[in-house]
Amino acid sequence: MRFKRARHGVVTADVSDVETSVLASAVAQLLHLLGEQDAVDDDPLAAMVGLPAGDVRRPDDPAMARLLPEAYRPEASDEPGFDVDEAAADFRRYTEGDLRAGKRGHAVLVLGNLAALEGGGRLRLDRAGADAWLGTLNDLRLVLGTRLEVTEETGDQDPPDDEDRAHALQVYGWLGWLQESLLDCLDPQAG
Repeated sequence: MRFKRARHGVVTADVSDVETSVLASAVAQLLHLLGEQDAVDDDPLAAMVGLPAGDVRRPDDPAMARLLPEAYRPEASDEPGFDVDEAAADFRRYTEGDLRAGKRGHAVLVLGNLAALEGGGRLRLDRAGADAWLGTLNDLRLVLGTRLEVTEETGDQDPPDDEDRAHALQVYGWLGWLQESLLDCLDPQAG
């Protein structure tokens, strides 16, 4: 699978059955991780603008914390009267629902594209579809990279003895390669 530029801003890729299966499984797991639509606040004004009910805290799961990062670093607490935890919770309350919904929407679109290719085939994406794929590929890499504890040095290490980890690292690298090939197709400067 490699993304290629076609006419009129369309991007295509020939996807094999195995690639379809691997991507669909990964995207389904991402959707599971992102969870269902959040409950909305009982306050009519909060419900009208879609604010989640209750406290919104940093996720305990490191992969979710990577997908939904903190708005403020601990250093921000050096400012007198600034409560980092309170500010971060406020920021999450106002942004996390939309961020999750956007990630879910992209993943659902990608999963739908893959379902249409059952057994493999040619994928055709307009700009909005390509953007959804970019977002989902990035989210998949963030989750997998966090789970595998990937660092800049990871690529310089000897292949792991653990076959499952070695396979997961190959998938991580493949997702990065797919993301790069799609970005190249969308770059107006690329020839």
